[in-house]
Amino acid sequence: MADSWNVKKYDSDFGFVPEYGEGLFNLIEAKEGKLADLGCGTGMLTKRFSDAGFDVVGVDSSEEFISLASQRYPGLKFVVSDISDFHPEDKFDIVFSNAVFHWIDRTRQPFLLSCIAGMLKTGGELVCEFGGFGNNAKIHAHLSEAFERRNLHYKMPFFFPTIGEYVSMLEKYGFMVRYANLFDRPTPLSRIDLAEWIDMFIKRPFDGVLPDDKDKIISDVLSASKKDLFCGGQWILDYVRLRIRAVKLL
Repeated sequence: MADSWNVKKYDSDFGFVPEYGEGLFNLIEAKEGKLADLGCGTGMLTKRFSDAGFDVVGVDSSEEFISLASQRYPGLKFVVSDISDFHPEDKFDIVFSNAVFHWIDRTRQPFLLSCIAGMLKTGGELVCEFGGFGNNAKIHAHLSEAFERRNLHYKMPFFFPTIGEYVSMLEKYGFMVRYANLFDRPTPLSRIDLAEWIDMFIKRPFDGVLPDDKDKIISDVLSASKKDLFCGGQWILDYVRLRIRAVKLL
């Protein structure tokens, strides 16, 4: 979660990320209470919850995102923290997260779920959506092939679990899963191209890769992806999302 972000570009060109999070609202059964928005980014959804009457706190590991969110919504509370190491004093009725959990390494997932269990009141809700098994599979396959051609190793930077894998993890931390859905969500890039998407989101595998090699790898990926992912004059990416609602039992 220590990735650096081009916050200005994310805010202007990647608005589809929080916008898709709107679809999670209907999963929350509580109509009021304390809500933590984990990985709140620019605070767009945090503000949406506040407007709906929830007592909200936005949490993100990026100081840049929290600074922007605090400037934009000065009446709301925002906190800089790694969400897998966040231990607030208050208990929450709802923990919400959109497009974040897949950024947490598999080895850190137990810490994340332990934190969330500790944050929630008994009967509290966890409502989240993140990348699931098969998410952007074609892009990652093309990246791996392009790295291999240059005798480089492509290390998958994300955790994309199946329903069964994540439900079993949640149950270990005292959650009862009431809803889980793994679904395809083809995602058009209306303002950017695939090269900009890779530059924004695929950072860790390029650590130590020479700039010229990075440019050639991305060029190869664009060429290989065009047949399957470019349609009607725009890129449409092969997103797969895992959407969950779980209740803390104890």
